[in-house]
Amino acid sequence: MKYHQINSALFVKNRKKFTAEMKPNSVAVFNSNDIYPVSADSTLPFAQHRDIFYLSGVDQEESILLLFPDAPYENQKEILFLKETNDHIAVWEGEKLTKERAFQVSGIRTVYWLQDFHKVLNEMMTYADTMYINTNEHYRASVETETREARFVKWWKERYPAHNVAKSNPILQRIRSVKESEEIDLIQQACDITEKGFRRLLSFVKPNVTEYEIEAELAHEFIRNRSKGFAYTPIIASGNNANVLHYIENNQQCKAGDLILLDVAAEYANYSSDMSRTIPVSGRFSDRQKAVYNAVLRVKNEATKMLTPGTLWKQYHIEVGKIMTSELLGLGLIDKADVQNENPEWPAYKKYFMHGTSHHMGLDTHDYGLLHEPMKANMVFTVEPGIYIPAEGFGIRLEDNVVVQEKGEPFNLMRNIPIEADEIESLMNE
Repeated sequence: MKYHQINSALFVKNRKKFTAEMKPNSVAVFNSNDIYPVSADSTLPFAQHRDIFYLSGVDQEESILLLFPDAPYENQKEILFLKETNDHIAVWEGEKLTKERAFQVSGIRTVYWLQDFHKVLNEMMTYADTMYINTNEHYRASVETETREARFVKWWKERYPAHNVAKSNPILQRIRSVKESEEIDLIQQACDITEKGFRRLLSFVKPNVTEYEIEAELAHEFIRNRSKGFAYTPIIASGNNANVLHYIENNQQCKAGDLILLDVAAEYANYSSDMSRTIPVSGRFSDRQKAVYNAVLRVKNEATKMLTPGTLWKQYHIEVGKIMTSELLGLGLIDKADVQNENPEWPAYKKYFMHGTSHHMGLDTHDYGLLHEPMKANMVFTVEPGIYIPAEGFGIRLEDNVVVQEKGEPFNLMRNIPIEADEIESLMNE
């Protein structure tokens, strides 16, 4: 891994939070992701399942974590199963976790090789009444590929039909949404790497540069700062491309006078950052572009103040809609009749701002969090309003990552990334 080793104390705390919510006499199992094939002998780069990483720090394929807090023997309460390493594997694939190294990473003392898993699990099942299975219940999830976790669940249900079944996901949705201080520090590192990439761009962007050249500059800066690269597929959308919300082709030339909407960010140690900025290709905003830009910035700043403990996500978006409506009226994009006659299910402002303002973030860019429950301190959210005007050939989105505080305004993890229009112009023209 490119990142510095994370202190295992974080993963010890995370396991304690999870096991505290388990039913008596129950077992929970978590599997690594597969390495997914492309064709022939090609594969996609390995990306670890965030749940096993959150609970163990293990960042390696073919790994399994078993938790059994009520096990009859101390060495059965937490068990890791790893692919056995040897000199041959080290030559062809590089270093894999040894049992001692796995303890240093995870804080788990009991480590078996993977071939012992079924034998050990069978013994645990003779003691346990309930199995926690780990299904993906994220509100944005749409999974067609059968995962390693799904194959395990199918096998386990056939092998142990007499046991009770419980779900890990509701526990994880709650505990993963509230970050430990170590996690906030890791997200801050991802944001700091993103800042370096963005500042690099401000002196690089000129008329006729291509979107993919901008992508390459960001990738260079991210990787040289110990990131694996982008936290998600980058959006580098010049001109009217910005009005396609998930534009990812990044293959057009940036023309003088246009704006570039950047939704790009680095990961660090599997933790995401998520940034949007909009910059002028020629280094100066037109008066109209700046007016819209500043309207979006005002919405972002006001929306940020509302991310406080006790706030309900749904009500928050209603209030942000009211602020955006006021700004769109001021810009002449809608009028009072549009507001008076609006459909409550699709208010007038949605013509120009059609997506949500905030989502949880952390190990996943769209991280775990139960949206019907009130916000809590140490949750991390994006704040990302936008105004999209196809008829005028540009769209603007601005996005920061903030931590909900027990008292006072949220803490902006992207506070050092330039966002004021005048500062961006100044940096682009140095």
